[in-house]
Amino acid sequence: AKIEDPETGAIAALNSPGELQIRGYCVMLGYWEDPVKTNEVITDDRWYKTGDIAVLDKHGYCKIVGRCKDMIIRGGENIYPAELEQFLHTHPKIEEVQVIGVKDQRMGEEICACIRVKAGQECTAEEIKAFCKGKISHFKIPRYIVFMKKYPLTVSGKIQKYKLREQMEKQLLS
Repeated sequence: AKIEDPETGAIAALNSPGELQIRGYCVMLGYWEDPVKTNEVITDDRWYKTGDIAVLDKHGYCKIVGRCKDMIIRGGENIYPAELEQFLHTHPKIEEVQVIGVKDQRMGEEICACIRVKAGQECTAEEIKAFCKGKISHFKIPRYIVFMKKYPLTVSGKIQKYKLREQMEKQLLS
């Protein structure tokens, strides 16, 4: 396995996020009769691009921190929603949070944090931004903070981020 910087194609430094790639005798050779899809996920030297964003620590442990398709690109900076969600979960009033990218003409994408607060709690966007200031990089502080009662779910109860993104773009950008 290896972790590759998605922009440069170089091996990612320790504790730096990149795309997890694997190869070996037990890894598929490609999609049945679909060379186009195969070329999207299998490199010329037979590495399978998993689509997972991962970091490798000094002990050789690999931790998956998100998905490539969920990554937000804001003004040329790669932002990983899972990292922001983990941080925002440390706020004492937050029950649940989903971080998504919404379209932005100037920056490409902007960060939107969709937050469900704990029962009996009240919170403001300013409070969340103040909580972030000085603890995370300024470019990772969400531009949009939306408080929600519920998220769009699949029948099995999983949050549908693509529907959430559509909903937020409609609400915020109209």
